[in-house]
Amino acid sequence: MTANNFIYKQQIIGSRRFSNYFWAIAVSIGGIGFLLAGLSSYLHTNLLIVSDTSELQFIPQGIALTFYGVAGTLLASYLWLMIILNVGSGYNEFDKKKGKVTIYRQGFLGKNRKIELVYDIDDIQAIRAEIKEGLNPKRALYLRVKPKRDIPLTSVGEPMPLSQLENQGAELARFLTVPLEGL
Repeated sequence: MTANNFIYKQQIIGSRRFSNYFWAIAVSIGGIGFLLAGLSSYLHTNLLIVSDTSELQFIPQGIALTFYGVAGTLLASYLWLMIILNVGSGYNEFDKKKGKVTIYRQGFLGKNRKIELVYDIDDIQAIRAEIKEGLNPKRALYLRVKPKRDIPLTSVGEPMPLSQLENQGAELARFLTVPLEGL
């Protein structure tokens, strides 16, 4: 987060976080393991180091293992692609000199790879904080612009601590001289 008298910029972390790396590695190991176990039962040759699955019958056990292996490998490929592309990363830039607010995010491959929203600072009505506790907690900041649209400012994933959310929201509202709602 960088700030001076005229420009306030927040960096947003995307898919390159520890939890995504952990799940991509775990799913990759599991998917490849199941796939090799299924192929071992089909080829009657042991392809695994940890156990011997070449003695399993291909129908029905081998087919099931191969199916789970293919599904796990496809899921792992998707997770690794998200990490490589760093989906969700970007920045929020509030520039008083230009009178513009820029919300930039990286997306998936295609024509919408780069998502950039630009608004006039005069169109900003408020900064809204949303806090939902419980089994699936949600703590996020939103930028409320004139036609009553709420644009998310915080990254998706692990909810940030309440004190950090309050400080970020208050600092941003003070910089933009707009009210802070929801706290």
